Amino acid sequence: MASLKVSVVGADSEVWSGTASMVIARTVEGEIGILPGHEPMLAILAEGEVRVTAENGDKVTAMAADGFLSVENNTVTIVAGNASLVK
Repeated sequence: MASLKVSVVGADSEVWSGTASMVIARTVEGEIGILPGHEPMLAILAEGEVRVTAENGDKVTAMAADGFLSVENNTVTIVAGNASLVK
């Protein structure tokens, strides 16, 4: 089964990285779900949650704002001016 390589990066550090089966993020055009095999894209993030379902089933939630999301070759990169994990 294919998986996504995901990195969530804030202005000063990496917030989370790993392999995932799904990523859901809020963009300025609305919420988007990303699964393995997603077409390449670049989107501007809206302030809100980024929800990652890790490959092992764990759920990871981060708050992100002021940045972008890119998808290419099953790699999802989220770069935000403000990003932090939600406990």
